[in-house]
Amino acid sequence: MHTARIPDASPRRTLGDALAEGTVLLDGGLSNQLEAQGCALSDALWSARLLSEAPQQIEAAHTAYARAGAQVLITASYQATFEGFARRGIGRVRAAELMAGSVESARRAGAVTGRESWVAASVGPYGAMLADGSEYRGRYGLSVRELVRFHRPRAETLAAAGPDVLALETVPDIDEAEALLRVVQDLGMPVWLSYSVAGDRTRAGQPLAEAFGLAAGVDQVVAVGVNCCDPADADRAVEVAAAATGKPVVVYPNSGEEWDADGRGWVGRGTFEPGRVRDWQRAGARLVGGCCRVGPSDIAALAGRLESAGA
Repeated sequence: MHTARIPDASPRRTLGDALAEGTVLLDGGLSNQLEAQGCALSDALWSARLLSEAPQQIEAAHTAYARAGAQVLITASYQATFEGFARRGIGRVRAAELMAGSVESARRAGAVTGRESWVAASVGPYGAMLADGSEYRGRYGLSVRELVRFHRPRAETLAAAGPDVLALETVPDIDEAEALLRVVQDLGMPVWLSYSVAGDRTRAGQPLAEAFGLAAGVDQVVAVGVNCCDPADADRAVEVAAAATGKPVVVYPNSGEEWDADGRGWVGRGTFEPGRVRDWQRAGARLVGGCCRVGPSDIAALAGRLESAGA
């Protein structure tokens, strides 16, 4: 486990309070920044491998986003699971230490700028553990109860590490969202719920209004929305999320390129446009940023747009 002292970087407000007062800026894609730093991410653990082998690279990537203006840093725990680590010969005690370390790294990076910042512990979908692109399809053939059993130990471990919020992110279908909301109801910690979508439906094909509606009456959900999707799909989803829940909306799409699971690479062209943030805000977005292939320069551009708008 990391032993270096973590600066006192606790935010003065909860993230929920901050969202009630204005727009808060998320970071961008962690993996693309790590690759820009020269890290290889070709194995099944993806960026989570570096929690064990090169944690300084994780912290450096977070720091790049903090310097670009990001106020919320999402941990490198998206693909960090007890099952995935076990396949690499890492036992449960060490795996828990690595997950806690992901929170510590983000906290240290957030302290660099001296600005108020929040740490969001990433709780990725079951499909991320499979490392075969299943998070872009959903419908794993598991019951809600089985998904609860999978998610609970990791969510409890991450919550115990002291993040400001849990990011239930890249969720491909309603069953998994229901399981995640069951898991976190006893943790006493704010969360956001973010689906990966295609068009006007979840990746599994369910209507977005129904998917977002699961969070409507859940007080600990401080924001609901979408991530890891095409920017054009995010535009409409923001409106639906706001109407279905009455909650602040979180939106952080990909660059517009698409992940080729077979070729394990990104294809197509980027369509991420920071100017979209104004439309997202008008539709109800309060937590905005980018996901895969959106880098520090894009986040800096978003920060500039928000600053000029007085957000």
